[in-house]
Parts: sequence; C-alpha cells; structure tokens
Amino acid sequence: MTRTVLESKTKTVVIGFDEPFCVIGERINPTGRKKLAAELELGDFTTVEKDALEQVACGATVLDINSGAVFSNKMAEDPRYADNNFVEPPLMRDLILRVQAITDVPLCIDSSVPAALEAGLAACEGRPLLNSVTGEEERLERVLPLVKKYNVPVVAISNDDTGISEDPDVRFAVAKKIVERAADFGIPAHDIVVDPLVMPVGAMASAGRQVFTLVQRLRTELGVNTTCGASNISFGLPNRHGVNAAFLPMAIGAGMTSAIMNPVRNQEMEAIRAANLLMNHDDNAMDWIKLSKVLEAMKEGASFAEAAAAAAASSGRGGRRRAR
Repeated sequence: MTRTVLESKTKTVVIGFDEPFCVIGERINPTGRKKLAAELELGDFTTVEKDALEQVACGATVLDINSGAVFSNKMAEDPRYADNNFVEPPLMRDLILRVQAITDVPLCIDSSVPAALEAGLAACEGRPLLNSVTGEEERLERVLPLVKKYNVPVVAISNDDTGISEDPDVRFAVAKKIVERAADFGIPAHDIVVDPLVMPVGAMASAGRQVFTLVQRLRTELGVNTTCGASNISFGLPNRHGVNAAFLPMAIGAGMTSAIMNPVRNQEMEAIRAANLLMNHDDNAMDWIKLSKVLEAMKEGASFAEAAAAAAASSGRGGRRRAR
C-alpha cells in the first residue's frame, strides 16, 4: 500500500490508505491575516508560536508553514520588499526555526517561490512535505529537482499552464502528467500527494461528487495519496463548518488521506475522528475517547483549543519542545 513518510527530528507521520487521516494544520499563513502579517513584519512570532501549539494540541499531525507575507511598511521604505522572491526565503527560514523549537511534528513547507521552498528545506529537520508543484512546465522544472535533491515528498496540484479546469478528467490528466514527470527525476509515486483541487460547491453543484470520484481514480489508477484545502468546498456559503464537517468524512470514505485545514474547529475534528473510527483506523477507539473527553470539558466553558491543550498537557503529550 502507498505510504508517504514525513519526519521531524523526533517523530514520524505516515500518510497512507491504511493510516489515520492526516490533518495538516493551515493556520501559520499570513495570507489574508493582516494582524499576523503585521507581527511578522516587526519580527514578532507570538501568534505563530501560539497557533503552532494550539493546532498540535487540537490534533494536527503536520503543520503547514506558509511564508506569503506582504510587508507594506517596509515596502514603502525599500522597494525590494515588493518582491516575494526577496521577502519569503528568509521569512520561511525564520518561521521553520521558530516552529521547530517548540513542536515535534513534521512540517509542510508552503510557498509559490522556489527560493523560499529551498530555504525551508535547508532549515527543516527531518523529512518535510513540500507544497507544492503544479503541471506548469516552469514549475515542474524548478520544483522537481528540489524534491529529488532533498528526497522529500511533494504536493502535486492538478492545474497546468492552461489554468484550473472544471473538467475532472482534465485534472486527473494533469495529476498523471506530474506523477510521470516526477518518475523521470527518479521520484516515486508514493512521494507524490495529489491535490485534485476542490471547487466550491456553492458555485458548482457537482463539486463534491467530482472530488470523490477523482480521489477514487487517483488511488486506484495512480496509487497516490491525496490532500486538499478542505475549506474550499464551503467557500461562499453560510454555516461553512457544517459543510466542511460533512465533506471530510465523505472524502475519507472515497479514499482521501490528508487535508490542509484548520484543526482548531471541534466540528471538523469530531467528524474526522469519527471517520477514523468507522474506517478502523483508530485502535480500540482511543482517539475517539480522548476527543470525547475534550468535548466534555468544553461544557465547562473552555474553548476547543483550551480544552485540547489542557488534555494534552495532562497526558504529557502537548507537542512542546524545549527552545534551543
């Protein structure tokens, strides 16, 4: 069976068909988070560290690190800050060093800037997931050599030079192309985690069924693991967490093995834990029982993050590492 192995300095996480669903925490991302971007511009990593610890306590087994910040004030002083190729590589390095100092989970290095990906790879301990490569020719030629050089798995996003197709057959063909091109570099299929691109169901009524069918094809025909930006499915709709919480177990049932998502949401995490239990990926229902205790503690007024952190601390598994 396909196994994609991720590692930190001290911990191994396996994404696979017979493994519990891999939750990749999305919160360390300044895109659209003005407060976080402003903090990072000042060299303040308070929110980054808080988000890292909360996500691990709530159930993230991998943390996505995105360096796509816009430093507006510095840009006014120095035009180089208008260029992400200048901003992102040192910021990615700093983010990774900060997060690695306080958590022990593997990381997902997330940037559209190849130099930032390489800076992250150089700073990262273990075997991170690289996010991402697409079917665009320039991107393939820039990113796949990094994947080979550092021997890491990579997220393959199913769009190419023609853009994002609404036709699921086209998105499958792009994924197949990436897998085949990766093989030319000596990169095995088990190190490709395909993102088939989840469309908003509010804009495309067939979006859910499309992705379930795509995931099944990617699993059976290409033998690859899969991921997605889970919240894309509910974009533009009210009560988004309800839609997300229904989508995730259905995607898991179709064969999806991971998602980049916000784990600090008890509704979605409850759905994932239940799906793991029903898929026989939760030995003796231990994770379900632990989550149930956290949800019970929330009745006393604690937030999900607070209750999860308290439960992790009491069990001695809070994911915290001593700062170096």
